[in-house]
Amino acid sequence: MVRPWFRSESWDRESPDRELRDESQDRESPESFAREGKSRVQINVSARHGQLSGATQSKIVSKVSRLKRYFSRLTALNVTVDLENEALPTVEIVASAEHFHDMVSREHSGQLWRSVDGAVQKLEQQLRKHKEKVLDHKHVHNTRES
Repeated sequence: MVRPWFRSESWDRESPDRELRDESQDRESPESFAREGKSRVQINVSARHGQLSGATQSKIVSKVSRLKRYFSRLTALNVTVDLENEALPTVEIVASAEHFHDMVSREHSGQLWRSVDGAVQKLEQQLRKHKEKVLDHKHVHNTRES
């Protein structure tokens, strides 16, 4: 067993099993997500005028979950698949973020997966643009000279 450098020698006298159990419980707590900079995003997939299989829903969730990379303050992603016109399924994604209005992307094409990919791509672009605005706003250089 490798000893972490930040532990004291008293760690050797304690039970290693108890220490591992405490760390695993700590990782799953909401406070640990805040400490590590991770955020939980609620992802909802729903369908109008039809139903989606469980496998299709899980694939959509996996494609949409990658949006967390582009903006860390996302709180919810709501995906709605409209199957009214089976030849042109429409996918709408609404992203809710902290301290910002909801961002919406909508795409329709001949295939469901093209619609999902197109909507995800549009939302990625919106999130990138918003993140750039936020970062540029904080690092504005003063143009006045003293």
